Amino acid sequence: MNERWHERKAEARAEAERPPSGYDWARRLITIITLVVGITLGFVFLYDAFTSAFLFLFILLALVMAHEAGHFFTAKAFGIYVHEFGLGFPPRAWAFKYGETEYSVNWLPIGGFVRLEGEEQSDHPRSLSVRPRWQRLIVLASGAIVNLILPVFLFAAALTFPHEVAVGRAVISEVVPDSPAEAAGLQSGDVIFSIAGRDALNVSEASRYIRVNVGNTVDVQVRRDGEFITVPVQARRAPPAGQGPTGISIAPAVVAPDGRPFTETVSQPPWESIPNGVRLTWDTLILAQNEIRGWFEGAGDGPQFAGPVGIGQTVGEVARSQETASDAVSPLLELAALLSINLGILNLLPLPMLDGGRIFFLLVEIARGGKRIAPEKEAVVHMAGFLVFISFALIITFIDISRIANGDSVFR
Repeated sequence: MNERWHERKAEARAEAERPPSGYDWARRLITIITLVVGITLGFVFLYDAFTSAFLFLFILLALVMAHEAGHFFTAKAFGIYVHEFGLGFPPRAWAFKYGETEYSVNWLPIGGFVRLEGEEQSDHPRSLSVRPRWQRLIVLASGAIVNLILPVFLFAAALTFPHEVAVGRAVISEVVPDSPAEAAGLQSGDVIFSIAGRDALNVSEASRYIRVNVGNTVDVQVRRDGEFITVPVQARRAPPAGQGPTGISIAPAVVAPDGRPFTETVSQPPWESIPNGVRLTWDTLILAQNEIRGWFEGAGDGPQFAGPVGIGQTVGEVARSQETASDAVSPLLELAALLSINLGILNLLPLPMLDGGRIFFLLVEIARGGKRIAPEKEAVVHMAGFLVFISFALIITFIDISRIANGDSVFR
C-alpha cells in the first residue's frame, strides 16, 4: 500500500514539475488579459459594485485563509502530511512547492483550502485518519478557534486606528408602563452612567451593556437632579415587541442642531485597545448566544440570513457611509471581526460538510469506544450536506439579488 502511495506521489510531483507548454502559456495570457479588461470595465461603469465586491473578497479571503492556516499549522505540528495549501479554489493559476507541501494560487478568489492526507480514510502512517483522536479533534477545530480568536486583534486594530465615536451619555427618553424599568424606579430624564459596573460613555455602549446582560438583573447607575442613584433592573430575554429588555428608550444627552450626536476622533494605544478587543469579542460571543437562545424562546424576529451577495452589499454600504477612505478602515475592521465570529460559530455547528460535522462524527466515534462509522457512510452524509448547503446558498443569493434590485438594504 505504501509503495502504491509513493508511486502516486511521484507521478503527481512529475506532473506538477512539468514545464507549461506553449498552449498553456497562451491560455493563461488570454485569461489574464480577459480578467484585466473585465475588471477595468467594471471599475469604470460599476464602480460602487466593484468596490463592494473587492472589499468583500479581500475580507473573505483574509478570514478564510486565517481559518485554513489553523488547520495547516496544527496538522504540521502533529506531523500530518499536508499535500496542498491553496488560496482560492481551482482552476489553478500558479503554484510552487516548498518542502513536501504545494502552495497554490487559484482563479476563484472565494475561499481557500488545506488538503491533508487521509481526511476520509488512509492507512498512510502520516495521515490524519490514523492520528490519535485528540490530535484529530484539535486539527478539525483549529480553524474555527482561529476565527474566534482573530476578532480580538481586529477589534483592537479598529480601536487603535483613528475613528469617530459618539460624545455624550445616554439619557432615558421614555419608560414603558409596567416594565422592569418602571418597577425599579427609573424615570425619563435620568442620565445613564454605568450598567453592571461598566462605564457607559454613549448610547451605543449603554445599549450593548444591557443586551449583553439579558436574563439577569443588572445595576444601573443614573444621575437625577445632580444625585447619583443605583437601581437593580431586570433585563428580560423575551420582552414584548418594541419594549426592549428593560422597557426604556434612550437617546444622546446632547445632540447637534441637525439631530445627530456629536462625535470626536479617538485612537487607543495598543495597551488599551487589546484588552478592549478581548472585551468586545467576549461581548459579541455573548450577544450571539443570546440571539440564538432568543430564537427558541420567541424573542425577536428569528434568524436573519444573508449570503455572499448580501454580505458584499453590507461591506459596500459600510465603506460608502464614511466621508473618506481612511474613515472606513475602523468600521470595516469591526465588520471583519463580526464576520470572523460568525464564521467560527458556523464551522463549529454539527452540520455535514463543515468542520463541526466532522467533529460530530469524531465525538460519535469516541462515544462508541473508538469504533468508527464507515468512511463511505460519512462521505455520503457530507455530500448530502454539501448539496443542501449549495441549494440554500442559491436561494439566499436569489433573495439578496432581489433585495438589491428593489433598492433595499440589508439593514431594512
